[in-house]
Amino acid sequence: MTKPPVLILGGRSDMGLAIARRFAAAGHPIQLAARGAQGLEADRADIALRHGVAATLHEYDALKDAPDAWIDALPNLPGVVVCAIGYMGDQPTSEVDQVQAAIVLRSNFEAPALILAAFANRFVARGSGALVGISSVAGDRGRGSNYVYGSAKAGFTAFLSGLRNRLSGTPVQVLTVKPGFVATRMTEGMKLSPALTAQPAAVAAAIEKAVRRKRDVIYVKPVWALVMLIITHLPEAVFKRTRL
Repeated sequence: MTKPPVLILGGRSDMGLAIARRFAAAGHPIQLAARGAQGLEADRADIALRHGVAATLHEYDALKDAPDAWIDALPNLPGVVVCAIGYMGDQPTSEVDQVQAAIVLRSNFEAPALILAAFANRFVARGSGALVGISSVAGDRGRGSNYVYGSAKAGFTAFLSGLRNRLSGTPVQVLTVKPGFVATRMTEGMKLSPALTAQPAAVAAAIEKAVRRKRDVIYVKPVWALVMLIITHLPEAVFKRTRL
């Protein structure tokens, strides 16, 4: 049985490439979309050769490309879309620089939401497909250390929840992924607890499994569900005194 193509938005990221390799290993053709996509030629060739699947590159700028026009220009509509777009930015900078804050907000909420919304309409019309949004535990409750990034992820999580509710009863799956800390270039230099930190390959494996099993929401490391349950239920008077 021929497996549907998997499109990775944000295919240059460590997570994006790991996800591409995981789905390719399962027999899916891969479409890697990123800025400067031609710079991923070595990765594309390795994926195609190693796993014996078709792999293509697609130039994509989440903050500039109009979703509908970009999707219509694809050679074929994917069966699975994984949105690994994201930009953490720097909280102190975002507090004083509105341009940088806007980039964080648009990169983590507006752009991912709009492109997945456009794919959702096409998948519903076709009668099949899976939409995967990589959100964050940072969106479960606003924390002083990263509330600009966290608020954007909170919006994205709410968007995915609403989209899933809207598409309930259709053949289209909407999966929300909350990885927690991931050992990538974006977190390089940060002091991360090994117990709370996932490797990109583990994130990829969890996503591929969740798509096969038609899951709705996953925490890649289950311990994060407990951690965030505690954090989200702290009374505001107590929470204000924390430094999370």
